Amino acid sequence: MINRMTRVALGSARELAKKPSAWALVARDTITGLRITAHHTLMTVGIAALAALVALYFNPQLADHVRTLSPFASPLPQVAAAQAPRPEIPVEITPKPAVPTAAPAAVVQIAPQSIPAHDKQPAPAASDETNAIGSNPQQKRVTTWLAKRYRVATDATNMLVSAAYLTAKEIKLDPLLILAVVAIESRFNPFAESPVGAQGLMQVMSKVHRDKFEDHGGIKAALNPVANIKVGSLILKDYVKRGGSIEAGLKLYVGAADFESDSGYGSKVLAEYRRLKEVASGKQVPTTTAGRTPQKSPDRAVEEKSEALTEAENSPAAHPA
Repeated sequence: MINRMTRVALGSARELAKKPSAWALVARDTITGLRITAHHTLMTVGIAALAALVALYFNPQLADHVRTLSPFASPLPQVAAAQAPRPEIPVEITPKPAVPTAAPAAVVQIAPQSIPAHDKQPAPAASDETNAIGSNPQQKRVTTWLAKRYRVATDATNMLVSAAYLTAKEIKLDPLLILAVVAIESRFNPFAESPVGAQGLMQVMSKVHRDKFEDHGGIKAALNPVANIKVGSLILKDYVKRGGSIEAGLKLYVGAADFESDSGYGSKVLAEYRRLKEVASGKQVPTTTAGRTPQKSPDRAVEEKSEALTEAENSPAAHPA
């Protein structure tokens, strides 16, 4: 009887001795499971964050949309006058009235197939002009498309497009034609400069057109985006007027007036011009073009432009009334 009780007591003691190790095993397994779960969770969150960053990088429009959803984003001003689409700038090119001449200059009008004309509508009030242009739905579509196509920040692209629209309104030239020239000349790089001295967004020969930069502070303003667009647009308008059509004006602009071919420069500008008109009308236009050539290199066409502009500057025809 005593032996049986002794064996029962010893068995109970052994069972009690086993219990702490069992609890330790359960605790260790639990901690290991939590650590593995946390590791997998953090890895999943990291992969998702990386995928979101890649998506925002390759889709600037999505990044702008996410920025507008932020509670810390400042609301953009809304202009009531901007709700109605603003028509394209009339393409009728009139002579400059600055210097009187003996006989009035004839008005040069571009053929309808080159630049479509539109009915004139009253312009917005002077105080709201800048905001109305910046809120134009047509301009917004153009800005978004150009920012994606040439990988330029949306805010910077909006500033350049606004400058082109304001300049086009002042000199009566299609802003989309100005933007097409900017795209082909510099791909929206305001600090571009060719080996022969063409500078800025519209690759203006500042040394040749020194007088046109006097109102903007001198030739150093050639790298000022707004001044470059204004001077380049005035030169383009003058060449289109002298040539009688956009095609002839572009040939003069690239400096190939005395040559049979402009090395395809005019075709590239007109192709981009057509794409911009489709974008402005609301059509879905791809931002990449098959077989698109890179930015114009300093080839023979650029040298021809420099030579032709130098000759034009030294001739009486270079200073039209």
